[in-house]
Amino acid sequence: MAGMAPASSVSSTRPSATAQVYLIVGGDDFLAERRRTAIVEEARRSAGNPDLPVEMRKVSEIDAGELAELLSPSLFAEDRVVAVTGLAEASKDTAGLIEAAVADPAPGVVLILQHSGKGRQKALVTSLPKKAPTGALQVLSAEELKGRERAGFIDAEFRDAGVRVSPDVTEALLDAVGTDLRELASAVSQLVSDTGGKVTAAAVHRYYQGSAEVSGFDVAEYAVSGRTDQAVGAARRALQLGVPHVLLASALSGMMGDIAKVHGVGRINARAQAAEFGMPPWKLEKTVRLARAWTAAGVAAAVQVVAELDAGVKGWAADPEYAVEDAVRRISVLARG
Repeated sequence: MAGMAPASSVSSTRPSATAQVYLIVGGDDFLAERRRTAIVEEARRSAGNPDLPVEMRKVSEIDAGELAELLSPSLFAEDRVVAVTGLAEASKDTAGLIEAAVADPAPGVVLILQHSGKGRQKALVTSLPKKAPTGALQVLSAEELKGRERAGFIDAEFRDAGVRVSPDVTEALLDAVGTDLRELASAVSQLVSDTGGKVTAAAVHRYYQGSAEVSGFDVAEYAVSGRTDQAVGAARRALQLGVPHVLLASALSGMMGDIAKVHGVGRINARAQAAEFGMPPWKLEKTVRLARAWTAAGVAAAVQVVAELDAGVKGWAADPEYAVEDAVRRISVLARG
């Protein structure tokens, strides 16, 4: 199993080959899942056992007895990975058991702990690294990405696939797919596969507009520009052609989020302030132009609409297609003041 070495409590994104306890901190479920998968792969590689068993439990669904058993050394000297999620909701007794397990890691057990970074047990985020023996614990980040971080995520996905792309490819993909990391990762994989690694901005546009004739970005731009008939028509066409509800919701959310960032800020120098707003200059200029047509009340109402839509397409809405069309219509009306 992984040994001991000078580990750090500094947040990172890739697991060390030497830690025995990993603390994943952040509220992005996709990134947390990525971190867990990478840890398990590293543990199996280090153990020389591709079938190393993994026990995964949610802290709110496990009692103290079962947790204590999971965190204890195996009577049969069986190595394993134990993943405990939802630490933010841990009871006082459960938190105590976890602290004890971190302070004295069980031989043969790689322990993965997942914490949102918030909640009643927020103190565990800082207390656990202090309790662990030197080198035993590594903190991995699953914080939600913003602005330029999303572009960096896309570039890293391409690099991991052995492909380097120009900035216009990254921006085209963000415009076409939106900000959902799972969708972006899937899009990168599909593009690399379909183009043989020769990914260009034109290829992105062909893939997301050529076959479906309308993208989530098109729908969102019509909506935030107040063009109701075009927005609703484009939404219906996109849905008929199979554009995922989540992608349409993500495009609307991303564009409204950008408008909310710049609305009411005053004069903006797109070239000088691009990094501050997390957008390339051309996109910042365009967003500022769109934002001028919006009132503060309209922006606030539209942000609430996209929040409701996000929940709706992820399972809350009885009819996701209606939820998308209704949100597009409401946002386009709000855009007209």
